[in-house]
Amino acid sequence: MPKGQSKTDNIIQPLLTIMEKLRDPETGCPWDKQQNFKTIVPFTLEEAYEVADAIEQADFDSLPDELGDLLFQVVFYCQLAKEQGMFDFSTVVEKICDKLTRRHPHVFPTDSALVSAEKVKQSWDAIKQSEREQKQQFSLLADIPVTLPAMNRAIKIQKRVAKVGFDWPDLAPVVAKVHEEIDEVMEEAKHLNTEPEKYHERVVDEMGDLLFAVANMARHLGVEPEQALRQANQKFERRFRGVEVCAEQSGKSIDEHSLEELDAYWEKVKQQEKAK
Repeated sequence: MPKGQSKTDNIIQPLLTIMEKLRDPETGCPWDKQQNFKTIVPFTLEEAYEVADAIEQADFDSLPDELGDLLFQVVFYCQLAKEQGMFDFSTVVEKICDKLTRRHPHVFPTDSALVSAEKVKQSWDAIKQSEREQKQQFSLLADIPVTLPAMNRAIKIQKRVAKVGFDWPDLAPVVAKVHEEIDEVMEEAKHLNTEPEKYHERVVDEMGDLLFAVANMARHLGVEPEQALRQANQKFERRFRGVEVCAEQSGKSIDEHSLEELDAYWEKVKQQEKAK
């Protein structure tokens, strides 16, 4: 290796070359050649979630593979853009390097006083706000992606408006709002049996308000709701698998059990977990 050259200097080039070959009009992969910006978005979201899942499961042996899959998504977008004469991978690298340098004046110094984490965050927010204004994005909410998971987007919206004081000062009114929204859901739900078509959309609307309020409560408690819900999903799945084991041991199929019997299994599994 030449002196002064890092082994990572050209490490991305083989991946870029593979991507070009996959998209080759004559010899490329039929599936890859059919894709466009919109069609690969669902795969990008899926890969991002798989990275998050590997981290949450502490599966660090799998994490390099998952990060590679996510990086491939970035390279795919860059290849599509390169084919259309818009930008390429080097443009993306230049953009993020410029942004990180611009948003970290405490590291790439223009102001040595920016040393605390809080000051760093304040500086970051101020720089982002300036960038939004330069892009003529006059709404505080203009650059929050609509494709984010709904719970994550709710948190981003709430954090953004809180910066200008549009927020409750403590937890009590937040909790009261959750109870208020529950009451409003139940008020509309009372009519579902008699007029389902008329009231279904009203219930959907009120449930949306309730979920938004719950996200706000999580934010005030310092809880990431998307992560908390994933953990709840995992816990439910683990316990229900325990219920299935209990049902199998009883000699009856699970659908032959009454709800009371299944509830008893559920409580048994919960107690077993607590005893560990």
